[in-house]
Amino acid sequence: MKPTILLGTALIPDTRTELKLYSHDGEFSIKIPGRGELMNTRVHGSEIALAELACERMAEKQTPRVLVGGLGMGFTLAAALKSAGPTAEVVVAELVPEVVEWNRTLMGEASGHPLSDPRSKVHVGDVAELIRSEKGGFDAIMLDVDNGPEAMIRRENNWLYTIAGLEAARRALRPGGVLAVWSAGPDQMFKARLHHAGFKVEEKIVRPNRSGKGSRHYIWVGTSRVTSRASSGV
Repeated sequence: MKPTILLGTALIPDTRTELKLYSHDGEFSIKIPGRGELMNTRVHGSEIALAELACERMAEKQTPRVLVGGLGMGFTLAAALKSAGPTAEVVVAELVPEVVEWNRTLMGEASGHPLSDPRSKVHVGDVAELIRSEKGGFDAIMLDVDNGPEAMIRRENNWLYTIAGLEAARRALRPGGVLAVWSAGPDQMFKARLHHAGFKVEEKIVRPNRSGKGSRHYIWVGTSRVTSRASSGV
């Protein structure tokens, strides 16, 4: 039996939670002690679907600019680069510096080394910083942060999924822009908050395994709709 090898560890900022990167038989996984596996390079269909669903609904742009919240193992970034086209700029925000380094070195081959693509730009820090500061800065925003709307690891992530955070995301989008949000499970209250924040919402159920197997993950795709609240800039 081939051994499982610990390749690196990292603390998530503002928490006492540790990430551990392992390799086993050519595959990689990131785990949290006591909580199990967070992600792996074997199964990543829903991460790819997040980018594909957002980009296919994005208004046609000559030079689209896209924000990916959460680098993970690079699969959403790679899919966004593939789907957004040759003139796109894809900004990826990753809170944990070591995760960026692992993608550049140890495990980047699994997703095709998307950080080496000149169209990708890395922001090491909280994606909320970019959402707050770049009004009208993006044609699409894709969020795969924490566990989804029910943030379990870092309480600061909760803001992203509040009405205030969603309204900030809407303001960060250009006309015709799209917000896509990944979740490990269903959340009808979050879907209602998206509506309240000024989005027309589609809910998609996707599988981690591209063959259609595995647990159900959820992706909400929101496009701006014109309402008095949405146009007020609240």
